[in-house]
Amino acid sequence: MSNEASTLKPYKTKLGGKKEQVSDMFNNISPKYDLLNRIMTLRIDVIWRKKAIRLLKSSQPQLILDVATGTGDFAIEAIQLLQPKKIIGVDISAGMLEVAKEKIQKKGLTSQFEVQVGDSENLQFDDNTFDAVTVAFGVRNFENLDRGLAEIRRVLKPGGRAIILELSNPKKFPVKQLFHLYFHKIVPFIGRFISKDASAYSYLPESVSKFPDGQRFAAFTKEAGFTTTHVMPQTFGFCTIYEAIK
Repeated sequence: MSNEASTLKPYKTKLGGKKEQVSDMFNNISPKYDLLNRIMTLRIDVIWRKKAIRLLKSSQPQLILDVATGTGDFAIEAIQLLQPKKIIGVDISAGMLEVAKEKIQKKGLTSQFEVQVGDSENLQFDDNTFDAVTVAFGVRNFENLDRGLAEIRRVLKPGGRAIILELSNPKKFPVKQLFHLYFHKIVPFIGRFISKDASAYSYLPESVSKFPDGQRFAAFTKEAGFTTTHVMPQTFGFCTIYEAIK
């Protein structure tokens, strides 16, 4: 299936594939990533994360994989709300994982939360291992979305759920126009000022605009073999929660 975001790279003048460039980008911005996330989403991302994680409450998963775990916020929130025995977080950026490790130590979560460098399109786990898989703001950066989703499904136990949180494009006037102004003009300026990496925060809005959101994304999860996908737009369509069931 076609996915324009798969060929989009953060750095137009650098060599290397998307995966390599995304890793470099997150290594560059990791010290300021959390601060920028809160500023850019006006802290609404905290609400989105909680709402997404609560979808797993009824099934009480004990072993969870957090793909593209970044600085670990989604996994830490899941530990607080779900109290699983263990969460393993994987990410291709060692810089982001260093920030996550500091948080894990500080919060005393070393027995519950472990992070590893890992490739979402080639996960280092056996089939049918995890009760649930979570991904927050990560699938947009996959070089091969089909492959990444197939891997998430592979490591899930039968009946397990993948909870995916991703930015999306509002469709209605005037929210669509305001979103475009904010994400394409204001966000790159803020990102450039705080992170000193202009390309990273130009890539962000471009990757959102090219990502197949809503029902188009549900078509990808179906192609990957998930039986059902619930699509839940949030905050005027700024973000969408997807619940994909194996």
